[in-house]
Amino acid sequence: MTLDQTVSPTLDTAPWWTSAVVYQVYPRSFADSDGDGVGDLNGITSRLEHLERLGVDVIWLSPVYASPQADNGYDIADYQAIDPLFGTLEDFDRLVAEAHARGMKLVMDLVVNHTSDEHPWFVESRSSKHNPKRDWYWWRRPREGFEAGQPGAEPTNWQSYFSGPTWTLDEATGEYYLHLFAPRQPDLNWENPEVRQEVYSMMRWWLDRGVDGFRMDVISLISKDPALPDGATTGAGGLGDGFPHFSNGPRVHEFLQEMHREVFDGRSGDLLTVGETPGVTWADARLFTDPARRELDMVFQFDHVCLDHGPGGKFDLRPLDLRDLKASMGRWQEELSEVGWNSLYWCNHDQPRVVSRFGDDGEHWRESATAWATVLHLHRGTPYVYQGEELGMTNAPFAGVHEMRDIESLNHYAEAIAAGGDPESVLRGLRTMGRDNARTPVQWDASPQAGFTTGQPWLAVNPNHTWLNAAAQYDDPRSVFNHYRKLIELRHALPVIAHGDFRMLLADHPHLYAYERTLNDDRLLVVANLSGTPHTAALDGDWSAVDLLLSNVDEPSIVNGRISMEPWSAHVFRKR
Repeated sequence: MTLDQTVSPTLDTAPWWTSAVVYQVYPRSFADSDGDGVGDLNGITSRLEHLERLGVDVIWLSPVYASPQADNGYDIADYQAIDPLFGTLEDFDRLVAEAHARGMKLVMDLVVNHTSDEHPWFVESRSSKHNPKRDWYWWRRPREGFEAGQPGAEPTNWQSYFSGPTWTLDEATGEYYLHLFAPRQPDLNWENPEVRQEVYSMMRWWLDRGVDGFRMDVISLISKDPALPDGATTGAGGLGDGFPHFSNGPRVHEFLQEMHREVFDGRSGDLLTVGETPGVTWADARLFTDPARRELDMVFQFDHVCLDHGPGGKFDLRPLDLRDLKASMGRWQEELSEVGWNSLYWCNHDQPRVVSRFGDDGEHWRESATAWATVLHLHRGTPYVYQGEELGMTNAPFAGVHEMRDIESLNHYAEAIAAGGDPESVLRGLRTMGRDNARTPVQWDASPQAGFTTGQPWLAVNPNHTWLNAAAQYDDPRSVFNHYRKLIELRHALPVIAHGDFRMLLADHPHLYAYERTLNDDRLLVVANLSGTPHTAALDGDWSAVDLLLSNVDEPSIVNGRISMEPWSAHVFRKR
């Protein structure tokens, strides 16, 4: 079928990124050009044909800055240098030029809530209580009535994202510094205008070098309540939940508006800014992404990827109830329909593989991978494809914690076992939800190490690469890769996908996910069976005369408003 290429008036004035698709590259696991077992910039450049074939518009590059790699590059020691692990600035410039030559933009990961403890700013800051950069980070004396180093002496009771307290004692000065993540990731003090100006100068430097924007890591955490109050006690050892005091803080919108003025005003409208915003609601997101406020283009929010977390957090597993997911996704579609913009994703470097998490990575691997892709990509918002997702890559079969590398998983295991947790139960949570699942090397072919490296990979390649790989999928019209390619083509071709109204159907059905998209006289129906059991969908409205745009199984039919859905089947119809 030939798609109608007519461009609607809505599309004429809409930002380019509303109909774009972004692809996230996690450099250390994408492609290794020099055989040291770690992916690098030249490896990415060598695989740009893959991304061009897929049809994506933007590459989001996870951090490649100089770093001691305590958190795989999210601990930055020099914002204006490339880590030798990944190559050189010349390699980076070549990657940008090659991406641009193929019609793709490149977005950097901006990590400015915190730095590495090896960053010169922090080295100076901790050198003396009187150093001019002391106030560039959050330093506090021990809690009143306690000696430095005593249990409970930390200035607040906040618990870190990576286990333990958010405060570490610097013995040389007798004060504690704040780190919401690992102790080697001290938080910058955005209250200090000198800090902000240094960040803005660095951002301008990268834009002048040809970068097309930034994905801003945990950007909603940069404004803390300066009073630093204790949080409600939730964890072992009296640790508490500081999240209400450091997320979406009192000056976050002021800081982002200032950033926009200082960095982006007067530049091309072809740039992209997306903020990772843990804990924000749809109401917050409207503020962050309302074009009139000049803050961000879109947000990453976490509502939908927390629905299978139990009371104990992400490693406390509970089954996903599809009705909860539809309620969350539908609400975000509704509330951002007039103002604001959302990112669409199942996977990234912090999330497990969707086909293993929510799908069936066994008997119905291909069908469930493509069903979840279909459901996501036809929503309003900008879709993000995480490397390997377009191949249907699965979680890894880790034999034990000794095969894992992620600091979050290793810290959680040590803490849970020390608290008396059952090792197998703890491992089950890590195997299902651990971040290493997303970080196994991309599976390019069936050769040793999956074509990722000629050396020993930093993290083991998934053994299923012998059949699950890019080379096996390129020429297979039914492959996961080609299904993603067709979804991207649809978004580029049909304005109704980027700009149409959204209406959730079958909201109370526990296994079927269905919705309509409408723009003027153009109507799409998306319906998927997200289970291993056949179901029949009874559809609202007149869908008797339709064209099938895309399906992941044999061609279905609609008879008297009812459609028979095979296990893990997904279909996209267009009203004639």
